[in-house]
This record gives sequence, structure tokens and C-alpha cells, in this order.
Amino acid sequence: MRNRGFTIIELLIVIAVITILVGLALPRFKGMQDEGNIVKAKGELRTLQSAVESCYIHSGNTYPSALSNLTSQTPQLVATLPTDPFNVGNNYGYAVTTNGKYYLIYSVGPAGGGSATVSASGTITETNGTSCIYASNAGSDSQP
Repeated sequence: MRNRGFTIIELLIVIAVITILVGLALPRFKGMQDEGNIVKAKGELRTLQSAVESCYIHSGNTYPSALSNLTSQTPQLVATLPTDPFNVGNNYGYAVTTNGKYYLIYSVGPAGGGSATVSASGTITETNGTSCIYASNAGSDSQP
């Protein structure tokens, strides 16, 4: 009587094929995760932008000095600040010009190191690469 089953060589070949297929698929999933985080960041930035604009209207035409001030404004538009999906555990970046005319809210972006500044004339400059995602009353983001 002969036992039927798989040999160790056959099992190793199957494991090798599965490993190769997983190795090919993982980078694609990473790209999909980045795309999802980009959409999430853009949506959250629009929400924060609306809250900043509302704060401007309700507080004597001045932008908040920090995003954390949005949670204590009346009327309260943001109960808790969302965190940057590309900078886990950290809030989005925020800047107001010295003349108080322009503001900028930004995410570090998919590369994880992007930042931006806004000048008193309303010029937005991306620093540390171009992967930064931002919302501002000085202009809109065309990347990524």
C-alpha cells in the first residue's frame, strides 16, 4: 500500500511561489494606502480650512494663532483635531502670516518630510520636497 501525499520538495515549491506572489502584490497595496491617505488628508484639510474661515468670521476678522484654538471657539466646529495620516500622532502644520492676512494648513505628504510656508504677500513655498499637501486662502494645492 502506497501513501499518497506531498513531498517536502513540492511543499517548498508551493511556498516559494506564494512568497513571490506576495512580494509582487505588497508594493501595489502600499501605493493604494498612500492614495487613500492623500484623499483623507485633503478632506481633513478642507474641513480645517472651513473651520479656520468660520473662526475668522466669528472672531473679529483674525485667524486663529494655532489650530488647537479651533476646538475652543464658539461656535465649535471642530471637537478634536484630526492627525496627519502621513505623520502618525501629529497634527497638521499651520502658519499665519505676520500681517494676519494669509494662513496655511499642511500635511507632510506621502514622502513624510514635506512642509510649506506662506509669505506676507500670499506666496506659498513648499520646503523639504514637493510632497506636501496644503490648504490656504492664498492658493490651492495642485500636488500630489
